[in-house]
Amino acid sequence: MSEEKENSALSFVHKVFPAGHFVISMMFVVCSAALLVFALIQFWEGTNPAADFQVQQRVNLVLEGLSLLVVSVAALELGQTLLEEEVQRRAHMSAPTRVRRFLSRFMVVLVVSLSIETLVTVFRFGREAPQYLPYAASTGLAAAVLLAAWGLFVHLNRSAEELEPEAMQQAKREDKKVDDRKGR
Repeated sequence: MSEEKENSALSFVHKVFPAGHFVISMMFVVCSAALLVFALIQFWEGTNPAADFQVQQRVNLVLEGLSLLVVSVAALELGQTLLEEEVQRRAHMSAPTRVRRFLSRFMVVLVVSLSIETLVTVFRFGREAPQYLPYAASTGLAAAVLLAAWGLFVHLNRSAEELEPEAMQQAKREDKKVDDRKGR
């Protein structure tokens, strides 16, 4: 009887997690939309011909808008990743294939976002505050280290995937189901 209650409780918990992931995913989407609105406001302030700004102030406003846009895209991608992997696929992160795919999607967003942020800060600090360029360089270095570590992880993970070819086949079947539902 105790085992039956424990299984019932675990079953309930397993049903609650996708709902939690869905709520978190939607929060990422809402945050992304809010950041998109703020980025549009920054762009408008920087390009509004009626505003009385110097060119450098306009450039800074546009660069700040670009930074917000990068974070908005990252939040949107994270929301989509959570929605697809945790809610639609109900993926269990025990299989090496799933871990690699989930981390790969996350790392693409992170590395690209950090790289763009590095460019934005280099443009901005290069003109007005060169003493802060080492901080921009450290962001670029972090992106490079993450990219190298991700490459090493993928390389090392391939051997684990070869030990479990059925996990790769199952992941492909799940992808096909999700794609079929989307109408692709």
